[in-house]
Amino acid sequence: MAARPVSRMLERLVRSSVRGCSSGAPVTQPHPGEPSQPATEDLSRRKPFLKEHVAPFSTFLTDNFGRQHNYLRISLTEKCNLRCQYCMPEEGVPLTPKADLLTTEEILTLARLFVKEGVDKIRLTGGEPLIRPDVVDIVAKLHRLEGLKTIGVTTNGINLARLLPALQKAGLTAINISLDTLVPAKFEFIVRRKGFHKVMEGIHKAIELGYSPVKVNCVVMRGLNEDELLDFVTLTKGLPLDIRFIEYMPFDGNKWNFKKMVSYKEMLDTIRQQWPELEKLPEEECSTAKAFRIPGFLGQVSFITSMSEHFCGTCNRLRITADGNLKVCLFGNSEVSLRDHLRAGASEEELLKIIGAAVGRKKPRHAGMFSISQMKNRPMILIEFFLLLQDSSPPASLSIFSREPLHVQGLRPTVSFSNQMATFWKGHGIPQTHSWMGSGCPQRHYSSHADLDTNSKCLSPGSRVPAAHSGPWSTSDQLTHVDSEGQAAMVDVGGKPDTERVAVASAVVLLGPVAFKLVQQNQLKKGDALVVAQLAGIQAAKITSQLIPLCHHVALNHVQVQLELDSSRHAAVIQATCRARGPTGVEMEALTSAAVAALTLYDMCKAVSRDIVVGEVKLISKTGGQRGDFHRA
Repeated sequence: MAARPVSRMLERLVRSSVRGCSSGAPVTQPHPGEPSQPATEDLSRRKPFLKEHVAPFSTFLTDNFGRQHNYLRISLTEKCNLRCQYCMPEEGVPLTPKADLLTTEEILTLARLFVKEGVDKIRLTGGEPLIRPDVVDIVAKLHRLEGLKTIGVTTNGINLARLLPALQKAGLTAINISLDTLVPAKFEFIVRRKGFHKVMEGIHKAIELGYSPVKVNCVVMRGLNEDELLDFVTLTKGLPLDIRFIEYMPFDGNKWNFKKMVSYKEMLDTIRQQWPELEKLPEEECSTAKAFRIPGFLGQVSFITSMSEHFCGTCNRLRITADGNLKVCLFGNSEVSLRDHLRAGASEEELLKIIGAAVGRKKPRHAGMFSISQMKNRPMILIEFFLLLQDSSPPASLSIFSREPLHVQGLRPTVSFSNQMATFWKGHGIPQTHSWMGSGCPQRHYSSHADLDTNSKCLSPGSRVPAAHSGPWSTSDQLTHVDSEGQAAMVDVGGKPDTERVAVASAVVLLGPVAFKLVQQNQLKKGDALVVAQLAGIQAAKITSQLIPLCHHVALNHVQVQLELDSSRHAAVIQATCRARGPTGVEMEALTSAAVAALTLYDMCKAVSRDIVVGEVKLISKTGGQRGDFHRA
């Protein structure tokens, strides 16, 4: 963009018949009593002049590399109604005192200034912007700003269905909804809150009200949701969605790990294996997304390649944080407080000089993914709301959800997810294809119910009995992880043949009567403790080699974690099964899975009772390998 668009100048002229034109175009005002010249006729006569004398883009918003910043993102709040593991640091974030946050009038004052200088798109972010009580009023007042063409919002979708009709009436023109999984149980695990169906209802409402496309932001993270790429893409077959896959980015507190990042090219290859006809769409000016469409599909998919293929050269974005700081680069740690200058009585001209100086310091590109991960920067929740993984998980052949059904004893599976969501979309009158979730999508949504079989028992924890074994099970009088000099050493399994390995381990958590009843009735404030413990056990099995120093990394084929409630002891009995084909066993994976599931259950219930006992962690059986099979009686 070399000059301010003619359309903006024309819009301003249409709205004003008494102002002169700053570009110097001739203006003739009618004499008293004479009829006014029609606006369209006047504009058509002067349009050639305006094309030649269009006002230049603001020098204050143009950096030293010629990038013109016409897109402003404003954070309305630092607060959020979700508690995403990957957005906030583990220890939480200190929120800015309310007195230090921008007031509504300050937000509008700054927005007015930026729009006057050429910003024609504003996006409201957070935290979660839709929890701000006056968000509709803010949108309505922004809509009155001359020259502002687009008002967007990025939201987690929890409050969207309720507020969207009013927001649309106020002038909201674009919507981005953050959603990292299509599995309800996994959603609850990620955000530590319920609300999956509220988000889906918000997406439906946006489609119903005519927003097209409705953009859905999905941060792709290895070991968590990369197995859902095809499920997300299938949504675009019958729905006007733009599914935007975002490369996982480093921010302060989210413990970024390169191994967790799934690159744009890897995602693209995965999708093309299923849909080789995938075609690239023309790139829009200053767009951060690489867009693709499958012929015949209603929607499209896009990739935000911030890490692997940065788009710094065409960046046109500026950000204002909820406490009034201007950030010229999302990944930069330099900020300037517009709030302080505004409250000190700075004039418009002085504010522009401050803004221009900050924009002038903007670097040609960000520092790169590895350097960024070492930089001190705000947690993402204090800049904008994105979904970024906090926990560390390595590359694994098994994602957090196996493609086989996950079974939890004492939990009753509801209707399969694909059927459940198909019914949901159909019930709301949205076009939907029969295979929108792909073939063979397993039943993956579980919820606790009060009608549990409280007398059932799993792995009866009676008196200790000696272990039994079959086959040539042998033990050694030598420690295999110690070398001849007594130093710790990893066993070399390179010469061992690959065989089918299966191991089963168990653990017991004595909850006590109070915690047991809450777990049984699924009444814990933290959410469904059994589902969260199950997911934690699956995740733990996959990262065993990171927790146990001399344990080999095993590419697991299957992990199953079962939990059953034992009312006679007010206990939860956990059984973990791991399966793989390789040169080494998986008993450590099974034991780690059972133990971490038990610890997670403790963590979910500790606010209710500290009198919880975790115990009886043991190997139940092991098959495969040169030493034969083992079965505990």
